[in-house]
Amino acid sequence: MKKNRHAKILEIITERNVETQEELARLLREEGYEVTQATVSRDIRQLGLTKAAAEDGTLRYTLVRRRDDYAEDKYVRVLRDAFVSAEPAGSILVIKTVSGMAMAAAAALDAMDLSELAGCIAGDDTIFAAVRSFEDAEILRRHLRAMMDR
Repeated sequence: MKKNRHAKILEIITERNVETQEELARLLREEGYEVTQATVSRDIRQLGLTKAAAEDGTLRYTLVRRRDDYAEDKYVRVLRDAFVSAEPAGSILVIKTVSGMAMAAAAALDAMDLSELAGCIAGDDTIFAAVRSFEDAEILRRHLRAMMDR
């Protein structure tokens, strides 16, 4: 089901200028997919969609290849600009950021496909990074520290 939904999302954004998650959710429902805004948000992140300027100047969702060196460098730059500290708390890594930067940093972390990271929830200056095990919290903390020191 998810694979079919992802394919439909790519088809929709290729054929139309989709500006919002709500619009994408509506279009998917019109195609027979029962989705919530949270599902669409997760799909957008998993597919690596981003917003880019359309010919008419509006912003629309588009597919960006995530695993190239340029993208990886971009994610590290976002993390460096945002990062303040990271502290393991059981199977969660609590990451503190500069005020207003947590969502961008969480998106960068999610896009990096780090094996120890299950996903992130972000507020204004705090990210709860769910990791796969207690050990992974410390591994991810060290990994982030190494990125900051590069």
